[in-house]
Amino acid sequence: MKFNIDDLPVVFPYDRIYPEQWEYMCDLKRTLDASGHCVLEMPSGTGKTVSLLSLIVSYQQFYPTKRKLIYCSRTVPEIEKALAELKRLMAYRIEHAETEEEKENERNFTGLGLTSRKNLCLHPEVSKEKKGRVVDARCRDLTSAAACEKGRANPGSVPLCDWHEGLNELEPGTQLGRGIWTLSDVEQHGREKGLCPYFAIRRMMPFVNVVIYSFHYLLDPKVAEQVSKELSKDSIVVFDEAHNIDNVCIESLSIDLTRPMLDSAARSVSRLGEKIEEIKVTDASKLQDEYAKLVEGLQEADAARDEDAFMSNPVLPDDLLKEAIPGNIRKAEHFVAFLKRFVEYLKTRMRVLHVVAETPLSFLQHLKDITFIERRPLKFCAERLQSLVRTLSLTQLDEYYALQKVASFATLVATYEKVGFLLILEPFETESSTVPNPIFHFTCLDPSLAIKPVFERFSSVVITSGTISPLDMYPKMLQFTPVVQETYAMTLSRNSFLPLIITRGSDQVAISSRFEVRNDPAVVRNFGSILIEYSKIVPDGIVAFFPSYLYMESIVAAWNDMGILNEVWKHKLIFVETPDANETSIALENYRRACDNGRGAILLSVARGKVSEGIDFDHNYGRAVIMFGVPYQYTESRILKARLEYLRDAYRIRESEFLGFDAMRNAAQCVGRVLRGKTDWGLMVFADKRFARSDKRAKLPRWINQYITDTAANLSTDMALVLSKLFMRTISQSSTENQTGISLWTLEDVLKAQEKRKASEIDMGMQAERDEEMDEDEYGDGGLPDEILAEMEVDP
Repeated sequence: MKFNIDDLPVVFPYDRIYPEQWEYMCDLKRTLDASGHCVLEMPSGTGKTVSLLSLIVSYQQFYPTKRKLIYCSRTVPEIEKALAELKRLMAYRIEHAETEEEKENERNFTGLGLTSRKNLCLHPEVSKEKKGRVVDARCRDLTSAAACEKGRANPGSVPLCDWHEGLNELEPGTQLGRGIWTLSDVEQHGREKGLCPYFAIRRMMPFVNVVIYSFHYLLDPKVAEQVSKELSKDSIVVFDEAHNIDNVCIESLSIDLTRPMLDSAARSVSRLGEKIEEIKVTDASKLQDEYAKLVEGLQEADAARDEDAFMSNPVLPDDLLKEAIPGNIRKAEHFVAFLKRFVEYLKTRMRVLHVVAETPLSFLQHLKDITFIERRPLKFCAERLQSLVRTLSLTQLDEYYALQKVASFATLVATYEKVGFLLILEPFETESSTVPNPIFHFTCLDPSLAIKPVFERFSSVVITSGTISPLDMYPKMLQFTPVVQETYAMTLSRNSFLPLIITRGSDQVAISSRFEVRNDPAVVRNFGSILIEYSKIVPDGIVAFFPSYLYMESIVAAWNDMGILNEVWKHKLIFVETPDANETSIALENYRRACDNGRGAILLSVARGKVSEGIDFDHNYGRAVIMFGVPYQYTESRILKARLEYLRDAYRIRESEFLGFDAMRNAAQCVGRVLRGKTDWGLMVFADKRFARSDKRAKLPRWINQYITDTAANLSTDMALVLSKLFMRTISQSSTENQTGISLWTLEDVLKAQEKRKASEIDMGMQAERDEEMDEDEYGDGGLPDEILAEMEVDP
């Protein structure tokens, strides 16, 4: 389908379009035209990805500036899904291009996805490693500049990666051909040609039109500095599934240190000292050269650093790169002594047996009083360590991981000594523990600090998701001004999902996961009877969500004692999500198998867990989602308390407002798993009396809220079952209503909508003109008419 939005010809790869997709594209175009930022909430399963890509690719191809698209998603399956969608779109554009020149232009369009070395490595030995950190370290050993130089000068002296070496024979920008490459395509190409997929993608990044990768590659300064510094300022940035973007920002600038980490860091410092002594004997000039470069400043020390550094990196601001390294850490042996002192100081701090919370400023003052370590050398700690690692040509860098963490910790504390950060030392894991297991949290309280450089650098940033209500919370937390802020209703020819709020059991006892009543036997029994009754009437799969792992364990144990699980097993199998990713994958696989073979299954999961985020339960895999309780965060967490206090003081966001917002976005994310398209159907059951309150319902996305009727907002279990049966009986009949023109538009409907929009814009313009004329008639130049003024008596 081809249609115009204003002057922009848009190619959409299907012959029908949803009305909300068209509205979404219009708002997206407005944002790009204004070179501004936007927050858009689009219902789950209504083709958000294809709408985004269709509009932005049409924009890139039509306007001569050729702005690059940086599309950020959360998980590898989502990245692969977006690449597959882009591949389909470009195949459609090539097929429907009118002239040979247009066809050639479409064929030259290139798109790539990037993920970690662990997911792309083809090296027979390195790829066997389980941990990403170890894969990265082994890969660096085989591909670092020092290893390559030595290996090429003297073949066989050091092991090199043949896959990586194969890339060096190719010209920049020719590592992969033109077109769209999914991650599996690049891997396949690498196997056939003997090339490293990871480095092929990295080297192609400056030459492509679309890059799809994880949030961390743009938000985490330590990664962004390496991966994203080449990206131009006029790029279009999209954060898809961005409902938790504030948490990603906070994680990227927070560090936790434990006692074993500090022990490991101390051992690494000793190893560094030994290496320096060795190199003094064998190649002292190396250390001399490094010293001379460090006097010049870091920019000189690392010639590989681009002049237009990626962005004002929160870990190492631009102006620091031009400064000389402080004299007391310039010499390698002085720097090692400095690190040793800092690690010992952190160890002594961890010996306390009471909780300590302090600002970075107070920490730095105490550090200076005790060890005489100044703030300035601390700020350069991470960069100085990198320089030393390069100079010493160290291998097996995963062994230095703890030391890298300590150096990053030092740099962050010294860089952000003002506001938005807190240091919390917790000596015990839980309140009741008696054996100390101290953790030093350097925690970021302000999510806007990590994303601020992105908003400052890139002209258009799009934040979008299916569950991002209430919209005004994100501009407040992330400190930006959107030009468009919109949520879209879901157009359906008949209701394909039914949201129900169960406030009490069949025995009329109110149900809730509130702390005071959560373990009340009557509440636990009523939760169990909801599960039993729904397991009897719902076909195939049911997904149940709990606020936390701890609560799920206690409820399941109680259900087992009450015989509720035995009753459920008569109708469906039960699978449970655990914190272990491998166990959860096996449970998911068997759950799907049980849904496919007709036995039916229930998956017990946790809000904010793996299942609630990136896994779709389309069609028979999720015919009902039950949300047991409101998924509030654990409010006794000291880090959360500090963050709430900061949001209240800095941005006037009340604690209850933020906690309610966070709980409802997670609840919406959980129940949204049931609906993955307009042909899908399912039940959304909110089992907690607090969901019936208007302040909670107002925080649900518009597309869910519009279908919660007054009758369905305060139900007992038996009433909910009656409505559920009626809904399933109705939805099971084949639809007689024609969706075309209502929830599906043809090109003709799009043209009609455009005419309607133009007419309403003209009317609004005329109304504005009339208002202006009336104002002028009444007051002329904005005051009273002259004849009235002349008649008025004015006191001298």
